[in-house]
Amino acid sequence: MHMDLLNTSQTRRQFCQGSVPLLASSLMVTDSLRGSSSSALRIPLGFDNFSIRSLGWKAPQLLKYASSQKLDSILFSDLEVYESLDSSYLKEIKQEAQNQGIVIHTGTGGICPTSKSFKDKYGTAEEHLRLLIRVAKEVGSSVARCYLGTMKDRYTQGGIQNHITSTVQVLKKIKAVALNAGVKIAVENHAGDLHSRELIELIERAGTDYVGATLDSGNATWTLEDPVDTLRNLAPYALSSGIRDSMLWKSKRGVKVQWTAMGEGCTDLHTFVSEWKRLCPALPMQLEIISGFAKEFPYLESTFWPPYSTFLAKDFSRFLLISQKGEEIKPFISPDGVEKKVAQQNYQLSQLEKSISYCRNKLSLGLQ
Repeated sequence: MHMDLLNTSQTRRQFCQGSVPLLASSLMVTDSLRGSSSSALRIPLGFDNFSIRSLGWKAPQLLKYASSQKLDSILFSDLEVYESLDSSYLKEIKQEAQNQGIVIHTGTGGICPTSKSFKDKYGTAEEHLRLLIRVAKEVGSSVARCYLGTMKDRYTQGGIQNHITSTVQVLKKIKAVALNAGVKIAVENHAGDLHSRELIELIERAGTDYVGATLDSGNATWTLEDPVDTLRNLAPYALSSGIRDSMLWKSKRGVKVQWTAMGEGCTDLHTFVSEWKRLCPALPMQLEIISGFAKEFPYLESTFWPPYSTFLAKDFSRFLLISQKGEEIKPFISPDGVEKKVAQQNYQLSQLEKSISYCRNKLSLGLQ
């Protein structure tokens, strides 16, 4: 028993020191010694603070919560999560995470200056990225997550390609900063902005030595993809993740998509996890649970298709196959007699904790 505890502690220390190749090697050797298949590998499990955004918790509270749930990592996906951006405070967060045995991935929002969603709260796109890299370094994160924009950018003049070019130009300006800091930029496939193949194009144009992907399985369904295909495409570039399930069902105009807690959608999660173990076993699977509403994709209407004309038919056909397995689910509505904000907080916590339980008990995820 003491030996098992020692091995678990060593594995978590390796992970928390950012030694991803060493962790993968350690897990594979252990698995080999046991004489079992790769299915015995344990994927690090964490969550994105956006899952419980309505609680308004700051970094110290979120770390405490992650520790109480015995999680391995956390993605702070916005800069507002920190009570201060002073170096002394950020180093305290780093130390607390190390004390709790939790790996931090840090992040922010959009960094494409031509995107409809870009905000100049942190200055120019370049200034925003420079700040993110500093924060990442000081909290001990080797990853700096960001994104291009949203689905609306597909409908602007020049389409998504115009914004890909704009984002690549910004990324190239901070290449030396990222390399000197030892921080890699992890661009997310976000809110229907980039198909996985388009994100790969962006990463390769910028440079894989300092840019990679934040792999989001829920956002995959907003670009008409099967999340399993998205995983297979992005795994070689993946540095971080945001994972949730999705339910798809046929509608009068096409298909509706509702993000769900893990196990409550129609994503083939067992294949998804099996492929994750095969392709990127040391990458933490970080739950970003967003649920309670559906979005329609009216692909039966001709006006829908122009922004998506670059997609291959086989990608879309596999997306449609998922909708044949799904069934309609109702949106979340606050119960009578419960204050709306409290109901939303309770709902988000329950969805995240239901997903953590499903990942542990049904998918065998997590190092603890």
